[in-house]
Amino acid sequence: MAGGGFVSPDARLAGDVVVEPGAVIHGGVELAEGCLVEAGAVLGKRPRLRPGSSAAAAGGVGGGDVLTVGAGATICCGAVVYAGASLGARVIVGDQAQVRERTVIGERTVVGRGSTVDFDTRVGDRVSIQTLVYLTAEGLVEDDVFIGPGVTTTNDDTMSRHAPGERLRGPVLRRACRIGGGVVLTPGVEVGEEAFVAAGAVVTRDVAPRVVVMGVPARVVREVPDDDLLERWR
Repeated sequence: MAGGGFVSPDARLAGDVVVEPGAVIHGGVELAEGCLVEAGAVLGKRPRLRPGSSAAAAGGVGGGDVLTVGAGATICCGAVVYAGASLGARVIVGDQAQVRERTVIGERTVVGRGSTVDFDTRVGDRVSIQTLVYLTAEGLVEDDVFIGPGVTTTNDDTMSRHAPGERLRGPVLRRACRIGGGVVLTPGVEVGEEAFVAAGAVVTRDVAPRVVVMGVPARVVREVPDDDLLERWR
């Protein structure tokens, strides 16, 4: 470990993990072999929740309070990954990004600079989350999804005027769909497999599989052609 970092004696690090100066690794963190924790990153942070917050209603940290990070993962400069999260092998969490409690992120997924993956979100394998994306709580992102820069997802139609304990409705992004830069997804919408949402669209209703939508509000303009399907680009 480089000088100036802090590793709790209750953390478990494989022998070849690299921890750069200024990084903080709290107790209950488990890092597999080949991980890199860059300068200023914080792993295992516990959330501070306001009374009545949806995160508190969902159960605090949970997940046994353990943060697990798979082999070969990189946590970049200034990133914060909370206790109770789980990151797969070869994940990259970009500079100043945030991954909240009880979130699960699959193998080889990239969380771009300054992006937030909120609590109770499940993200699949090989997902590309670009810069300054906000993935709201209670969302589901399947494998091979592309999420462009500045995308914003929402999960509360009432903007905090709902009954206590009412579940939030995050987005559902099905396998290999693509979400363009600056898109806004309203609560609970589902974007179908291999669908394409053009940059700047506001999605207020479900998007069927393999269609292209654009505009405000988003509307169907055509189908995704065979040559554009993921299998042609692996």
